[in-house]
Amino acid sequence: METSGRIASTPDTLEFTVENVEKALHQLYYDPNIENKNLAQKWLMQAQVSPQAWQFCWALLSPDKVPEIQYFGASALHTKISRYWGDIPTDQYESLKSQLFSQIACFSSGSKMVLTRLCVALASLALNTMPEAWPGAVAEMVRVFQEEGGGVDGRARCLALLELLTVLPEEFHTSRLPQYRKGQVRGALGREWGSVCPLLQQLLRRADSPGAVKARVLRCLSSWVMLDVPLNESESLVHDCFSALPDPELFDTAVEAIVNAISQPDSQRYVNTLLKLVPLVLALQEQLREAVQGGDMETCHGICRIVVTLGENHSRTLLEQVDHWQSFLALVNMIMFCTGIPGHYPVNETTSSLTLTFWYTLQDEIMSFESERQAVYLQVYRPVYFQLVDVLLHKAQFPSDQEYASWSSDEKEQFRIYRVDISDTLMYVYEMLGAELLSNLYEKLGRLLTNTEQPTSWQHTEALLYGFQSIAETIDVNYSDVIPGLIGLIPRININNVQLADTVMFTIGALAEWLADHPVMLSSVLPLVLQALGNPDLSVSSVSTLKKICRECKYDLPPYASNIVAVSQEVLIKQIHKTSQCMWLMQALGFLLSALPVEEILRNLHSLITPYIQQLEKLADETPNPSNKLAIIHILGLLSNLFTTLDISKQDDESGEGSAPPVKTTPPPPGPNPVVVVLQQVFALIQTVLSQWLNDSQVVEAVCAIFEKSVKTLLHDFAPMVSQLSEMLGQMYSTIPQASALDLTRQMVHIFASQTDHFPPIKALFELVTSVTLSIFQQ
Repeated sequence: METSGRIASTPDTLEFTVENVEKALHQLYYDPNIENKNLAQKWLMQAQVSPQAWQFCWALLSPDKVPEIQYFGASALHTKISRYWGDIPTDQYESLKSQLFSQIACFSSGSKMVLTRLCVALASLALNTMPEAWPGAVAEMVRVFQEEGGGVDGRARCLALLELLTVLPEEFHTSRLPQYRKGQVRGALGREWGSVCPLLQQLLRRADSPGAVKARVLRCLSSWVMLDVPLNESESLVHDCFSALPDPELFDTAVEAIVNAISQPDSQRYVNTLLKLVPLVLALQEQLREAVQGGDMETCHGICRIVVTLGENHSRTLLEQVDHWQSFLALVNMIMFCTGIPGHYPVNETTSSLTLTFWYTLQDEIMSFESERQAVYLQVYRPVYFQLVDVLLHKAQFPSDQEYASWSSDEKEQFRIYRVDISDTLMYVYEMLGAELLSNLYEKLGRLLTNTEQPTSWQHTEALLYGFQSIAETIDVNYSDVIPGLIGLIPRININNVQLADTVMFTIGALAEWLADHPVMLSSVLPLVLQALGNPDLSVSSVSTLKKICRECKYDLPPYASNIVAVSQEVLIKQIHKTSQCMWLMQALGFLLSALPVEEILRNLHSLITPYIQQLEKLADETPNPSNKLAIIHILGLLSNLFTTLDISKQDDESGEGSAPPVKTTPPPPGPNPVVVVLQQVFALIQTVLSQWLNDSQVVEAVCAIFEKSVKTLLHDFAPMVSQLSEMLGQMYSTIPQASALDLTRQMVHIFASQTDHFPPIKALFELVTSVTLSIFQQ
C-alpha cells in the first residue's frame, strides 16, 4: 500500500470518512510494520466513538464490502448504542431499530461474525429501551423473524433470531446500565421468558429441526437460565436437554445448559423439580459406563459435571427429602463411581478431580444437622466415606515405573497436584471418621506388609502411607494407639523406589511431634532418615524430615548427635544437596546442637564450620568474580541458617496460643554464647570479605543476614558483639549505603537502645545512619 494511503504519524488531522476508515482497516490487517498497525488501531478507536460514526457505520455494512470492514461498521454501531445512548434523540429509536432489523435479516445468510455483532447492537438497543420505550421487545423480535419475506430462507432467519435471543442476556450481564435500571431490565427480561420458552421447545422437539438449529436452541437456553429463570419454568426444556445428550453433535451444549440451569442460586427452592431431575441423572449411568469402556473422556467428563453439579448445589435439599433417601444415595454412589473412574489422572482420565469438592459439601451438610438427625445420616454415610477413602487411595497410586517414565513433566506435575488435593480431602474426611480411619489404614498396611504369600506392589504400600501422612501432617495423632504399630512397620517396608522412599520420609516427618512424646521409638526410624540423606533423589524429603525431628525432639537426640553431625557433614562436603536443602540441613543442626552442653556445641561447631572458614579465607584473597561470589554467598548462608536455630536458652513453646513469640524460661549457661564465640573468631574474616565486596548488595545482604539472624535468636545474649558490629555497620553504611545494613541497624536499635551499657555505640550508629540517609535525600 502506498504511503499516501497510510494513517500518518499525526492522525488527529485525518477526517473520519468511509474511505479513511477503509484505509486504516487495511493498514491494521495487512501492514507488516507494527508501529503503523498501532497508529491505525488508535485512529480507528477514535473514529468509532466520533459523531461521524453514525454516517460511516451504515455505509461500511454495504454488501459489496469485505467482512472485516462490515464487522468494524457493526462494532461501531454497538459502541455508539451501548456507550453513547444518551446522544440518540428519542424520535430516532424506531428508525434505528428497523434499520438494525433489516441489516440482521440481510446478514442472516452472510458473515457469522458480522451477524453476531449486529445482534449485540440490537440487544443493546433493547436493553436501553425496555420496558418503557419498547415494551414486549422479545415478543416483537420473535414476531418479526417469524414473518415470511425479505427473500431470506426460513432456516437462516431462525438461526439469526436464535443468535439475537442468545446474545440478549449476555449483553445484559456486560452492559453498563446504572444499578436501578439493571433491576428494571432484569424484571422485564424475566417477563419475556414466556415468549422465548415456547419457541425453544417447539424447535427442539420438531423432528425436522436441523442439528445446527437444535445446538443454537441449547445455547440460547444456557444464556437465558443465567438470568435466574425459575427452574420450574425451564423444567420441560431441561428435560429436553437430557433427551439431547445421546446425540454427539448436541452433547456439549446440552451439558452446558443443564449445568447452568441447576447451578442457579435460586434453583434450590424448586424441590419437586429437583426430585424429578434425580432419576434423569441416574439414567445416564449406562451412557457413562459405555463412555468409560470406550475411553471417551469427553462424555465421561460431561456426565460427571451434571451429576456433581446436582449433588454439590443441592445436597442439603436432597438430604432433607427423607422419603427419597435411596435415590439420593444412588446419586452419591454415582458420584463415587466418577471419583473412582478407571485409569490414571491426568493421562487416562480427567474426570475424578471434578468430584472432590462434592465430598466436602456433603460432609459439611451432614455435620450441620442437629445431633439426632446427624446420627441417622452418619449411619448411612459413614460406610460411604470409608469406601471413599479406599477409592481415593487407589486413585493416588502411582502407575507402573515404565508408564510413569513415559509421562511428560507437565503430566507428572498435574498428578502431584491431584495427589495434594486427595491428601486435603482425606484430612477433611478424618473429621467425620476419626480414629477409626487410622486403625483402618493401619490394618490394611499391616496385612500388606506381613502377607508373605502375595507379593505387594510398592504403589499399594506407598498410597496407604500417603494416607497416614496426609492425616498426621495436620491432625494431632498423639492419642492414636496405632502410631507405635505404624512406626514398628516402617522398617519392614522394602524401600526399592524413590517415590516410596519419599513418602516414608514425609510420613516420619509428619510424626515428629509424636516421636518427641515417645523418644524410645527414635532408634527405629532415625537410621532410615540418615541413610536417605545420602541420596540426592530424596533430598527434599530426607532433609525436611531431619529438620522436623531435630526441632521437635532435640532434647532426646544427644545420644544420636555425633552420628547426625557426622552424616550431615559428609553430605555437605560431598555437595549432594541443592543450596536450599543445605540451608535446611544447617537449621536442623542448629536445633540439634542447642540441646547439647556448651563445650560439646563448641567442639561440634569447630569441626562443622572450620572447612567453610578455610574456604572463605581462600575466597577472600581472590579477585572478585561471579563464581567466587556465589561460593561466598553460599558459605555465609550456611552460617546464618545455622545461627537462626542455634539457641542454648530453653524456650517455653506453650506460651499463649502460638501467636506470641517464644518466651525464654531458663537463663542460658554461664559464659559466652557459642554463637558469639564463633562470630568473634570470624569477625575479622567477614570484614576482609566486606572490604572486597562492599559494592555488591547481595554479598552485603548475606553478611548482614548472619548478624540479623543471630541477633533475632540470641536477643540480649548477643551483647558482647554490639560495639564492634555497630562500628562495622557505620563504616559500611557511610561508604555505600545499602538497605540490608539499614534493616540490621533497625534490629540493633530495637533490642539494645534501651540498655545503658550499649547506648553509646548504638547512639553513634543511629546518628551516623540518619545523617548519611538525610544527605542522600538532599542530593
